[in-house]
Amino acid sequence: MTVERLCQNKDLSLIAGANGLQREFEGIYIGDMLSWVMGRAQEKQLWITIQTNLNILAVALMADISCIVVAENADIPDETIEKANEEGVPLFQSSLTAYELAIKLSGADVS
Repeated sequence: MTVERLCQNKDLSLIAGANGLQREFEGIYIGDMLSWVMGRAQEKQLWITIQTNLNILAVALMADISCIVVAENADIPDETIEKANEEGVPLFQSSLTAYELAIKLSGADVS
């Protein structure tokens, strides 16, 4: 499924990285400890986290993660948004918890 399809989900808001929407994603990874995510997330996964600092983009790029979804409306710093746009990493935000997001996004119907 393409990341672009996530834009149709009413629980997600695209914050940055619109130039990366054609990426494919396969599966979901949930984690907040960056070093743990870097070592365990698989390429092309969608990553759900509450972390919002600039380092999440470095992790996403190193692990070849397709997109990042920030749960629980955690505040995203401007520098993180700017870097996501620069690197083409789709960055979404949602008011839902990581658990709720994983349940909603794990099926074929992402609405």
